[in-house]
Amino acid sequence: MSSVEALEITVTAPVASFRNPLYQGIQVGLPCPPPSTVAGMLAATVGTWDQVPESTRFAMTFTAEGSGTDLETYHPAAAKTASRNATIKDREFLTGITLTTWLTTDLDMWETAIRKPVWPLHLGRSQDLATARTRRVHLTPENTGRQGHALIPHTTAPDPDTINNGEQLRLPTAIALNRARTKWDAYRYARTGTHATITADYTTQAGQALVLLPPAHPAHASS
Repeated sequence: MSSVEALEITVTAPVASFRNPLYQGIQVGLPCPPPSTVAGMLAATVGTWDQVPESTRFAMTFTAEGSGTDLETYHPAAAKTASRNATIKDREFLTGITLTTWLTTDLDMWETAIRKPVWPLHLGRSQDLATARTRRVHLTPENTGRQGHALIPHTTAPDPDTINNGEQLRLPTAIALNRARTKWDAYRYARTGTHATITADYTTQAGQALVLLPPAHPAHASS
C-alpha cells in the first residue's frame, strides 16, 4: 500500500490550561486541548482564519507529564457592576505538555507558517507560550493501529463498553468568528494512554493510529 506524505507538528510547553466551557462560573480543566483550540493555534501561525482552507483537518495526540492546581483571578462577565467583582478561583493546569498534529494537505503553507508564525505560538491561554518543530513523514492510509494518546471521535471507538478507549468528552470542534455558535462533538481520550486497536485513517511507522478530526474552521460552526 502506497504511503501518504504528511507534515508532523510537535508543540511543547512547560504549562498549559484548557478550561472546560461546559461549566459556567467555575474553572474545570480538560485533560487535552479541544480541536477548536488546536485549530486556533494553527490559524494564528498564518495570521487570520481567512488564510486557513475551510476543509483543513488534522489528527492529534497529546500527553502531559503532570498536573496541578493554582489560584487565578477570575473576572466574571455580567450586566450588573456588582456582579463583575474579581474573585479568586482554583485553576487546574497541566505541565510538560506535548501536542503532536498531522496534516495531509497544504504542507508547504503550514510548514512555513510554523517556522515563521505571524503571531506568537501559544496553546490555550495567551500567556502559555509554546514552541514547535516540524518534519515531513510518510503515513500508511486506511490501517489499524494503537490508539495511544490520540484524541478520536467517539464514533471511532469500536465498543467503549468492552474496550478501553478512554473517557468520553464533549468538546468544541468549531467556534464561529463572532462566537455566537459553537459546534460540539463527542470524543474519546485516554490521558494515560491505551493499547486499544482502532481502525484509523492513517498509521505512523511506529503503529500510532491517526484519525482525522472533523473540520474545525469557524465556517463549520453553523453546520
